[in-house]
Amino acid sequence: MTRYGDYGSSLRDLPRLRSTRRRRVSSYDVTGGNEDRVTLQPGDTAELADIRGAGSVNHIWMTVAPMLPPGPDTPDNDFMRKLVLRAYWDGNEHPSVLVPLGDFFGVGHGRTTNFASLPLQMSPQDGKSLNSFFHMPFADGARFEITNECEDLVLWFYYYIDYEAFDELEDGIGRFHASWHRENPCGGEEQGDRSNGEFLFGGNNTTGDGNYTILDTRGRGHYVGCTFNVTNLRHTEAWNWYGEGDDMIFVDGESWPPNIHGTGTEDYFNTAWCPSEAYQSNYHGITIPGGPNWSGQISMYRFHIEDPVTFQESVRVTIEHGHNNARSDEISSVAYWYLDRIDETLTLPPAAQRVPRLG
Repeated sequence: MTRYGDYGSSLRDLPRLRSTRRRRVSSYDVTGGNEDRVTLQPGDTAELADIRGAGSVNHIWMTVAPMLPPGPDTPDNDFMRKLVLRAYWDGNEHPSVLVPLGDFFGVGHGRTTNFASLPLQMSPQDGKSLNSFFHMPFADGARFEITNECEDLVLWFYYYIDYEAFDELEDGIGRFHASWHRENPCGGEEQGDRSNGEFLFGGNNTTGDGNYTILDTRGRGHYVGCTFNVTNLRHTEAWNWYGEGDDMIFVDGESWPPNIHGTGTEDYFNTAWCPSEAYQSNYHGITIPGGPNWSGQISMYRFHIEDPVTFQESVRVTIEHGHNNARSDEISSVAYWYLDRIDETLTLPPAAQRVPRLG
């Protein structure tokens, strides 16, 4: 009887013989020609896969390009934010993945760039080859869709969805979720007559109220990480670091201070001392470091692969926007988690409310 099984995907487990069946759904040209793509007109939704039975998606590759080169005045140069990826498990009508395409694969602001982490990668040319290695199990079917919410851009879309087919999916296996959130801008404070240091470092947050929320969900499961994007909206010649926001993760309804309380934005993302350079590793990295004095757009990631945050009833993953929530930058994020049920509360604002800011 084939099922998810008790083996992992490490090098040590590769010799273990398995009984699952490898399958793929792709955009290959069924006529045998070379038109190996889906053409997405503005407003189109295409069903990418409708898989029956039990199994687990464990690799997705996608890439997209305009059919005709866009000009500088097209409203759709940020099409990576205007393409929406949805995934549905077990016949549920509510998507468990509901995210702009580029953000899902690890980089915000409608941009792509080469980077490699364990679960997500953007590969050459210029990060336009999008890869996910998150495992996405299902007991009774999986369905994937892509929607082009551009105003006038026709897009060529190519994809693989690789999965293992099982006879059944055993109990105790969570369902993969991914959801996008944005505050544009966050509700901060005016500097007033305070010095720059007092504005950036002063005050005491003893409640967590007003923190930026990365994930707020109910059920039993584990949070496995996020991508996190900042647009620095404070225009000043003074020292303009966007961080210092403590991460606060509230598990099963606990009050402040939570058992998981961090010391600053760069610390949660496993960096230090106000980084301003690109960096990448298996579980954390900075894909877009921003400009001089931390200006403009920043994108980073932190994956809890070795240290998932488990919860029995609920989890609320938050982080301050500047110390004591003083800063008013634009922040967006994607949360990734597994749940013992389908979270039917996921929403996504329309394309006009997802357009990136330049600062």
